[in-house]
Amino acid sequence: MKKLINDPLRVADEEVEGFVKAFPSYVKKLEDVRVVVRKNAPVQGKVGILVGGGSGHEPFWFGYTGEGMYDAVIVGEIFSSPTPDAAYKGTKAIDGGEGVLYLLGNYEGDKMNLGISKERAEAEGIPIEIVNVTDDVASAPPSQAQERRGIAGNLFVIKVAGAKAEQGGILEEVKNAALKANSNTRTMGVALSPCILPATGRPNFTISEDEMEIGMGIHGEPGIERTKVKSADEVAEILTMKVVNDLPFKGNDEVALLLNGLGSTPLQELFILFRKIEEILTSKKIDIHKALIGNYCTSIDMMGCSLSLMRLDDELKELFDAPADTPYFKM
Repeated sequence: MKKLINDPLRVADEEVEGFVKAFPSYVKKLEDVRVVVRKNAPVQGKVGILVGGGSGHEPFWFGYTGEGMYDAVIVGEIFSSPTPDAAYKGTKAIDGGEGVLYLLGNYEGDKMNLGISKERAEAEGIPIEIVNVTDDVASAPPSQAQERRGIAGNLFVIKVAGAKAEQGGILEEVKNAALKANSNTRTMGVALSPCILPATGRPNFTISEDEMEIGMGIHGEPGIERTKVKSADEVAEILTMKVVNDLPFKGNDEVALLLNGLGSTPLQELFILFRKIEEILTSKKIDIHKALIGNYCTSIDMMGCSLSLMRLDDELKELFDAPADTPYFKM
């Protein structure tokens, strides 16, 4: 294993320290917990938004803390859930008197620990709502969509909910905006290599040099098909059709698009993929309102990518286009 780290067991802590030092005009860290909040938190009269999960997905989760996105981020160790105490302290730090929305990736550990935090906060009079993002079409069939994982499509849900909160929406309105974004978002990924876990120095799964796995999760969860590596155009068609057919997206739909690298896939390859994705969507008369291409939700140093689409109506389009100013996402 070759990594520029110190103690493998302090990677998450030292990452937080570096991030906060790099962006002091955007964020601040709470004492004694791995919690980062926007610099001006709490914002009085505004619904607070708290997100979180395991570290290892940079620039998720820290990178999108700020105006127009979320107010607090809590992270666990690599690929591990944050603690109930961190969630509770993050909630308290961003409570501006209008309640707090938790946006989660629908992983059991996150749901359990933030559920404990929710009970503690509500006992003190802070209203809490929870939305579980479920964009990963590979993780469960449409009939069990509520069991799907949240992956890169989290970004769309966060953007929409963050804009609604920034505009002064009440807690129920912010929650409903998040639910609407989630129900209109679908993602499918492909992995070409594992990631190397710093604590062990070993890959989190094995795959042959000539293989790829369609639908693999961002923590190495099994996908839906392992095949020989295909060409960029073939991969683009697989991902696009899996996403389009699931909602389904139809002609005259307008979408926001995210082509997300998983850590070690160069932009060169993402743009090669996008040229084919755009061609397929255009042939189906699906209009790309805006495309985001790059590393937004990674899996440490995994090779691969994911494609997310969010179908837009007037409300979602306005919220998606609303201003945002964070270290790694601006609109």
